[in-house]
Amino acid sequence: MNQTPLLEFVDVVKSYGHGQSEVFALRSVSLSVDPGEIVAVMGPSGCGKSTLLHLAGALEMPSAGRVLVDGDDLSDLGLADQATLRRRDVGYVFQRLNLVPSLTAVENVMLPLELDGVGSRAARAAAIEVMNTVGLYQHLDRYPDDFSGGQQQRIAIARAIVGERRLLLADEPTGSLDTVNSDQVVEMLADLPGQYGTAVVLVTHEPRFASYADRIVFLRDGLIVDTASPAARTVPSPEPESLVGTQR
Repeated sequence: MNQTPLLEFVDVVKSYGHGQSEVFALRSVSLSVDPGEIVAVMGPSGCGKSTLLHLAGALEMPSAGRVLVDGDDLSDLGLADQATLRRRDVGYVFQRLNLVPSLTAVENVMLPLELDGVGSRAARAAAIEVMNTVGLYQHLDRYPDDFSGGQQQRIAIARAIVGERRLLLADEPTGSLDTVNSDQVVEMLADLPGQYGTAVVLVTHEPRFASYADRIVFLRDGLIVDTASPAARTVPSPEPESLVGTQR
């Protein structure tokens, strides 16, 4: 029996502007991601990778087509239900960490649970448990600026998965990290399906990081132009920046 995709794009179009100024970020994109699957998205800057993640996380709505999470069409959800989806089901890891500087590390991780009505004691216990999972065992009551870049990204990952969210969207999560920390962060993301059954969509320029995925999707000019399996651990390099278009 085929399982229901956790994330599904059906003929999705996303454009900005109107008339002669209209720019297409995605054109008739169809894609499905199963529970526990890791899908890497590659392509030159401006090809639509970040837009795809924004749509998957209900940060934007498609201009045409459908985006479904666990069978629910995101366009049918009101703003409150979209916010609930992001708090409970979909985690987002940005290249820019977006940690709240006035909150401690553990408070940053607690935040989505508390916003969802979880009591502070239960939220703190859940936050500490997931922070241990990502290798943060000490100084949890210090502020983000007291941590290294790699440690801050671990805090961001913990915040994105706390509450056992089913879908993690990672947008170039290693872009500001050195090689050692980058490898550790991607290895943590690759372990999530086995630990929590989380599906992961990873946007990356790095072939070695894409090799952790079950499937690699290549975007160009807002279109999916190819898919590949990294089983052989050989991934084509993305196209040079000189081919970048105007898409987001």
